[in-house]
Amino acid sequence: MKQVDVAVIGGGQSGLAAGHSLRARGLAPVVLEASGQAAGSWPRYYDSLTLFSPAGYSSLPGMPFDGNPDRYPHRDEVVAYLLRYAEHLDADIRTGTRVLEVRADNGGFRLGLEGGEQLSARAVVAASGTFGRPHRPELPGLNGFACTVLHAADYRSPEPFEGQRVVVVGAGNSAVQIAAELGERARVTLASRHPVRFARQRMLGRDLHWWLARTGLDTLPVGRFLRTPPSQLVIDNGRYRAAVEAGAPDRRPMFAGIDGAKVTWADGSTEEVDTIVLATGYRPDLGYLAGLGALDSHGHPRHQEGTSLTHPGLAYVGLEWQRSLSSNSLRGVGRDAARITRRLAAHLASI
Repeated sequence: MKQVDVAVIGGGQSGLAAGHSLRARGLAPVVLEASGQAAGSWPRYYDSLTLFSPAGYSSLPGMPFDGNPDRYPHRDEVVAYLLRYAEHLDADIRTGTRVLEVRADNGGFRLGLEGGEQLSARAVVAASGTFGRPHRPELPGLNGFACTVLHAADYRSPEPFEGQRVVVVGAGNSAVQIAAELGERARVTLASRHPVRFARQRMLGRDLHWWLARTGLDTLPVGRFLRTPPSQLVIDNGRYRAAVEAGAPDRRPMFAGIDGAKVTWADGSTEEVDTIVLATGYRPDLGYLAGLGALDSHGHPRHQEGTSLTHPGLAYVGLEWQRSLSSNSLRGVGRDAARITRRLAAHLASI
């Protein structure tokens, strides 16, 4: 059984940032990516996805995003950037390698891989993100809906929904973007428990992320005080607010029930619906840690700013609100990776 310094689980933005920081500390990480390329979940996002942060604020450590720093890169540009980053990263990256379980083993860890291979690691960084675990909330009557229900993780483009009656559940960036895109081809309602909260993408000629960086709000360690992340702001250049105000999509409170294909709204009215799209976010995809005792009863890691509270050689990168509001973003994972690798290096030096 091969032994390595640090096994990094996940080869997307978080795993690549962790690999970079570990190499900077003189450690030799092995990055284990389940898919066939080191781009994480980005290739599987919906076709029209465009970053709401400019290229100048969307880089991993050591390699700036190419091109005009003020532009907003498309999904495929992010994929190409991550593949270039992986190519230049001085680390052992193994694609097509899925980790099934992690167990404590003689002061370190033993990883069980798909196919039966075992790997021994002195430390582990869990950087597998959330995309593999879409959140499907309990909504009244949803389980009995007679037509199509899909999560935003399975949505690609609006063409298959031409002329349909569609309800998009959610009030965050993905929910509003998908609903507005569908609203050009279908009759769409955006249903949520809370109103949509818009934030202006540019103020006084500067992008919102410039202001976040200049004021220090982007790096403020608010994660240590939050038990539940606050409701998300929809970053908007005016397009999405205008679409909602024009009724394409219209916005309503969450439906009160479902009977077959009929949805009952809060005001008592009913109508038939063809498709419900759940843009309801994700939860940490960390099932491989279940046998280690590192997770709580809801599958969330027990950690403090990315450092495990149960195992000193275990750390996390890419959790939502891990430390700051940018912790699970391209611009934020590098900072968090640097913090946790510093602590891991100290731990490994002490044993």
